[in-house]
Amino acid sequence: MSNRMNPVSSSQPLIIQSSFLSVKNICPFLFSLFVMLPGINAQKMIKPEAAYCDPTTGLCTPSPIEGSDEPISYREDVEIIYVGDPMCSWCWGISPALNQLQNAAEVNSIPYRLVMGGLRPGGGDPWNEEFRSFLKHHWEEVNARSGQPFGMELFKRESFNYDTEPACRSVVAARQLVPESESRFFELVQHRFYVLNEDPNKLGFYEPICEDLNIDFDQFSVLFESEATKAATLRDFQISRQMGISGFPTVVFRKEDQFIAIARGYSEFDSMWSAVTSLMEGEN
Repeated sequence: MSNRMNPVSSSQPLIIQSSFLSVKNICPFLFSLFVMLPGINAQKMIKPEAAYCDPTTGLCTPSPIEGSDEPISYREDVEIIYVGDPMCSWCWGISPALNQLQNAAEVNSIPYRLVMGGLRPGGGDPWNEEFRSFLKHHWEEVNARSGQPFGMELFKRESFNYDTEPACRSVVAARQLVPESESRFFELVQHRFYVLNEDPNKLGFYEPICEDLNIDFDQFSVLFESEATKAATLRDFQISRQMGISGFPTVVFRKEDQFIAIARGYSEFDSMWSAVTSLMEGEN
């Protein structure tokens, strides 16, 4: 991965919110990502509805989701939380840095957790020339900045529904079967979509991924289609909104009831890990 400057980072971690009800009390709470981005003037682009990803910050804006009053529970006092969507292209752009971040977290015994954000559940954007041109240009921007590969065969399709719920649901199903491979499953879904341009709305899309990870595809299929997994996926989306996440990818360092954004949009590993190190050393 190239070592480009990350405009959303600063030398100090970005404090999100620090004085709410204690997480340990398992009470419902909300917190917002009021993050100041120094030196950034986001470019305004003509865009299809609900499909905007900012090329300057590398932040993709999600669709609204019906809320929930169910409290968020956490098992650890400290953890790194990655909120993303397999069909968010900046989430594909940041993927190599997140691999490094997860590996560093595991070496240092810091829990690393994925939350599916739900960028565009249900889809519904018309697959017309305007949308295809917008999307193609956006993929080219992510490729230029991150170096991540993109295929372009998708844009030759006569029809396609950019519904991100099935891709998110597949990760939730994999989480139940092989939690230790959840991140790898997420990444393989991204690769199969962005590079091979296969359709994540089709169940067969996931069979080669299951084979790669030694997951029983029949078991996966049952879980993927189940109402329980659909509900669990929606719960991930609701957690993302309850956390106040307004764009993907977002990476949060949580220390008890403090939530600190270590990446909001595209970022490099060194920047994220520097923030984690400083926060952990500050704790000690």
